[in-house]
Amino acid sequence: MSILEVLLDDGVHTHAEYRGGLANHLPMALVALHGLGAPDSRLQSFASAYGAKLEPAPPAVDWPPGEPWKDRFGDPAAWPAYRALFAQWLVHEGRDAVLPQVLPALMPGCGAAAFHGLIRTAYAVASGHTGELADGLAYWACRFLPLPEAGEHGREDDPGAVIDALRTAMAPWQSDAGLIVDRMQAAAGHPAFAQHTARLRVGDATLAALARLALERFADGGDFTVLHLATASHALRLLLPFIDEPLPALRSFWVAAAAAAASVRERPPLPPLATLPDWPEIVERAIASDDEHVVKLVHTCREQHAAYGWDACRRAAARAVQPG
Repeated sequence: MSILEVLLDDGVHTHAEYRGGLANHLPMALVALHGLGAPDSRLQSFASAYGAKLEPAPPAVDWPPGEPWKDRFGDPAAWPAYRALFAQWLVHEGRDAVLPQVLPALMPGCGAAAFHGLIRTAYAVASGHTGELADGLAYWACRFLPLPEAGEHGREDDPGAVIDALRTAMAPWQSDAGLIVDRMQAAAGHPAFAQHTARLRVGDATLAALARLALERFADGGDFTVLHLATASHALRLLLPFIDEPLPALRSFWVAAAAAAASVRERPPLPPLATLPDWPEIVERAIASDDEHVVKLVHTCREQHAAYGWDACRRAAARAVQPG
């Protein structure tokens, strides 16, 4: 058994959140570190340091027999019951049968916990760890975030242009909420939101366009919300093969992405990167970092670079690991 499997097994003892609603990033960071080639000792030391701030898992709760599985979407208290439900479901039917059933239902709430349900589920799929997959799906379900439905008759193909127009229409609106997900929800409630998101013609190229946009804008500005949009875009790319009809899922993701982008707070631009390290140096810095977001983003950037070859991937990764 690999050290990654051992450490993910230990996740049964920890809660999905800590400190009043912050997402437990440990399993995602461990999968990312493993993907970056970190040695076992680094996975162990990261888990030890990060695990010290986590909270114990609540007592196990069985899913009530006969209760429809979607009935407790968005109920944070349902996480123990959902993790039991998904664990049993995966054991009986297997990942490749379960995901095509549950992902289409979960995608309309894909902004859950600032995309962390989506991301944790995708990383669990990449790891091949069934228990972690059950926990990721459970977190997504219990933090399900309903947002306005996307239109089906948009005529514009550039999500960046639509987002910029939306932000202009919403100005000078800005949310003071502390959590990304609360700012997303507030942005989605703005009168201009649904009208503008309906302008995009969502199609096969939309996910790649959003992924590239997020990487480019993070490379230029280093915004924390945009970082989540970059890692979420990578996560959805990993999960799309399990969704038989991807277009509704892409529409849901577009709305959540637009809510995230519209919620970004205005800030002064960052100076350009003085140097652009090569990948080995970037990866080395990420593996040494104690910041789970740096680890995840660099992993995302390298995976997206392998898939698409964009220069923005290395620029975004370099921005993430630069000192200060």
